[in-house]
Amino acid sequence: MVGITSYGGYIPRLRLERSSIVRNIGWLVPAIIMVAQGERSMCNWDEDSLTMAVAASRDCLRGMDKKAVDALFLASTTLPYADRLNAGILATALNLRADLMSADFTSTEKAGTTALIAALESIRGGDKEQVLVTASDQRLAKAASFYEMWFGDGAASLLLGKDEVIAEFIGAHSVTYDFVDHFRGTGERFDYTWEERWLREEGYAKIIPQAVTELLPKVDLSIEQVNWLVYPCFIKRSHADIARVIGADPTVVIGNLHESCGETGTAHPLVMLVHALEGAKPGDYIVVAGFGQGCDALCFRVTEKIQELPERRGIRGSLENGVSTDNYMKFLKFRDLIITETGIRSEAPSKTALTTLWRNREMILGLVGGKCSACGTPQYPKTDICVNPACGATHSQEAYEFSDVPATIKTFTGDMLAVSMDPPAIYGMVQFEGGGRFMADFTDCTLDDLRVGLPVEMAFRKHVTDQERGFTGYYWKAAPLVSEEAETEDAAVRVIRFDEQVAVVTGAGGGLG
Repeated sequence: MVGITSYGGYIPRLRLERSSIVRNIGWLVPAIIMVAQGERSMCNWDEDSLTMAVAASRDCLRGMDKKAVDALFLASTTLPYADRLNAGILATALNLRADLMSADFTSTEKAGTTALIAALESIRGGDKEQVLVTASDQRLAKAASFYEMWFGDGAASLLLGKDEVIAEFIGAHSVTYDFVDHFRGTGERFDYTWEERWLREEGYAKIIPQAVTELLPKVDLSIEQVNWLVYPCFIKRSHADIARVIGADPTVVIGNLHESCGETGTAHPLVMLVHALEGAKPGDYIVVAGFGQGCDALCFRVTEKIQELPERRGIRGSLENGVSTDNYMKFLKFRDLIITETGIRSEAPSKTALTTLWRNREMILGLVGGKCSACGTPQYPKTDICVNPACGATHSQEAYEFSDVPATIKTFTGDMLAVSMDPPAIYGMVQFEGGGRFMADFTDCTLDDLRVGLPVEMAFRKHVTDQERGFTGYYWKAAPLVSEEAETEDAAVRVIRFDEQVAVVTGAGGGLG
């Protein structure tokens, strides 16, 4: 049996209230109020398509054997690099084995479902055993446009294989047309879009129904047997119209998630598929379609194994973890859509030594430290001498992954003088469970959220952007789990003043990590 063995999802924690867009710039295009319901997901300033792909993939691989993955496909139309294997960065961040095949799927919004079909066929043909397919998008839109309202940021990931299958792959069907409702030329930041009526009447309304209705006879199913029908369409009324053309009962159609996160581009069919799997029961049939210069349609049958899959954050958990904001200017700044003063401190050179990145790739991208084989003490980074003064063994370090190890805040600082896209810059020491400490930047939080002992999880994020050379550097940050309770006893607090700016440092006693 070939099919889905695990799933994961990621929607950024920040959500922009669409009404704030209308309040700030609706005077220019009053008609955008028609789609101003709910909120759209937005990347934090240190997030992009690659960091979201890492987050969704980690969620998918939780509790799975990463070393069994022998291929990795990454789908996106907004990858950070045009000529560098983005899937290779993803594989390194996940600490996957080196002898795996990897590829970027791009240039169309159905790249996610196309990658999914390619992976399933390679497993069915016996060429691969387990393939990880991840789709992610962070699309830009011009301010005051309908697309700024419709779009959202997000990612989803599926692990495919032959054992412990939670959703069996029944079959697929694809159609390809050079139907152009939008395009983005090389070097352009924004899509050029044709009118929505063209997309609605000649694209969505004809191409998706064709792919789905031609799939059903191939898999020996009728539309009445389908329990979950999944397809993208950011125009809400048209989304319902497609189901009528196909002949599907409206109750089996997955909503387009407009009010909760928006349309996540290449990721959206997989985002909605994961959302369907979160509510599916054994025996259910799921049909999912991806649209873009044609359409891919796939059919899955949910198995009993879905009840045994450990809980994931997934799409449901990500949506529940959202934090709303009405700060439209912050949204524009985080997407580099407005030019602001960044101060003299931001003029420090940001060139990355590629030789250093290569030699330390596991430490930098994979957050791999060391664990002493003599005394068992973990440490980051790995060194020739064990950090434990009672041990002092040399050349005893074995590779030890810190990215998924639970940690808590040991100290934290809010610095108003350091360069930050979202001041104050917040950083401090985190203590890993079982030993090991890490000096980290904090993300997805405010200074008021933090306290000593608060649990954190490690998050793969953008660290530096070299605008002059077009290079983005990535590293790991600590994301506080602000909803969880933590001990705050024995905390010491002190306030340091720099040029009338305040930095608060809170910490517990020192000691060996």
